[in-house]
Amino acid sequence: MSHKDSQRNPHGIGLFSLIGLVISSCIGSGIFALTGQLARVASPGAILIGWAIAGIGFLALGLCIQHITTQDNTLNGVFAYAENGFGPFAGFVSGWGYWLSSWMGNVAFATMLMQTLGYFFPQFKSGNSINCIIIASLIMWGLTYLVINGIEAASFVNAIVMVVKVASIIIFIAFCFISFKMGLFTSDFWGVLHDNIIEAGKFNEPLLGAVDHQVGATLLIMMWSFIGIEGASVVSRRAAHRCDVGKATIIGILTLLFLYVCASVLPYGYMNYVEVGEMNDPALLYVFNHMIPGVGGLIISMAIIVSILGSWLSFTIIPPVTTDIMSKHHLLPECWGLRNDKGSPEFSLIVVALCTQFFLVSLLFSVDAYTFAFSMCTVAIIITWGFTAAYQIKLSFINHDYIQLCIGMIALLFQIAGITLAGYQYLLLTCAGYIPGFFLYKKARVESDSQVFTSTERIAAIVIVALGVIGLISVSIGIIKI
Repeated sequence: MSHKDSQRNPHGIGLFSLIGLVISSCIGSGIFALTGQLARVASPGAILIGWAIAGIGFLALGLCIQHITTQDNTLNGVFAYAENGFGPFAGFVSGWGYWLSSWMGNVAFATMLMQTLGYFFPQFKSGNSINCIIIASLIMWGLTYLVINGIEAASFVNAIVMVVKVASIIIFIAFCFISFKMGLFTSDFWGVLHDNIIEAGKFNEPLLGAVDHQVGATLLIMMWSFIGIEGASVVSRRAAHRCDVGKATIIGILTLLFLYVCASVLPYGYMNYVEVGEMNDPALLYVFNHMIPGVGGLIISMAIIVSILGSWLSFTIIPPVTTDIMSKHHLLPECWGLRNDKGSPEFSLIVVALCTQFFLVSLLFSVDAYTFAFSMCTVAIIITWGFTAAYQIKLSFINHDYIQLCIGMIALLFQIAGITLAGYQYLLLTCAGYIPGFFLYKKARVESDSQVFTSTERIAAIVIVALGVIGLISVSIGIIKI
């Protein structure tokens, strides 16, 4: 059998389905909230600069994934890049961060889904009332049951959902093009007029500040919208052709970038961006309803529901697939890889569901549930993305491939900027999420008669635990507010 043939899986996931997994994993709640969230922190000019930076950063990350899968297509999942490049402890830190991010993303989806239902039923507008938590919990357990009964079938459904939601977004973008007024779009392009009005005391709103400050405020929001681009690599061993993993990632990023820029920026040529920022989330719903009263809101609300359920389904698939692979690499105990008669890692799925349930209940005490959930999700996965870029740098340096080395450095710098701008509180709370994970990692290493920590790794673990404890104490005494 040739090397090429050995990389084929005739019963695996094809290119279209892999692209569907990438796009469906990303297009959930983010794109529908983007236009309002960005308008609250930046002017149109600063938002465009932010998208340019995010586009370069994520294309660099996508090229890293493509290059790594080309160089070594035996690696399964982005966390495996960290393990292969820097050892099992790094692999665990990367994989556990990815696992945390995946199920915390489900909490953000749940919040936005409930806020969308608030368009029809006002009692759901907050997104984190008792009624919201009950409905979201029922949906979460229903999706868990679906995935327990077959991961491959769920992936196919995701590809179908992709077509539905992308079509609805394109319809919205088309109406934005038709309604676009350049004069309105450029009337306060850098936010100077907005800040002058605030300083004059006419409105009680926060200042946007200098353009660089505005750009910085947009990046975490934009990064949240791209979570899921690595989805194809997580199920790479199930791909019909392993080379399709990198292709799907790049095609997915380019498609997403076009949709995100258009959907988030074009509305400012129809309504003043300050007005858009004052709308309830998801703002895109209310903008389209303003364009086509009654009909627009109905179309987008249905699209949001389908989109979120599609992404929620993807993010239900990904965590157990990740922990299944980690258990096989002796980074988690063997029980995390146990499968039922359907071939699904049932134990891991139930653990994820229980963690999600706990987090959903905790949102009852959150001031801004959606922002808190997606910020935690984003910071956790930036750790995984950072290890991917670092492995690209190491691999390229060894191979003396300096073009790829530069791509890796761009991707790594982008991740460092993202985690720096996110705020210390989210990083500290993410570190707290590693504390139980380290006990599981130790158990897995003992099970396999492997070394638990090197001296350097032990120091790193102590630092992470210390930061996590500081985070928990800060929450308990009110320094960090969720």
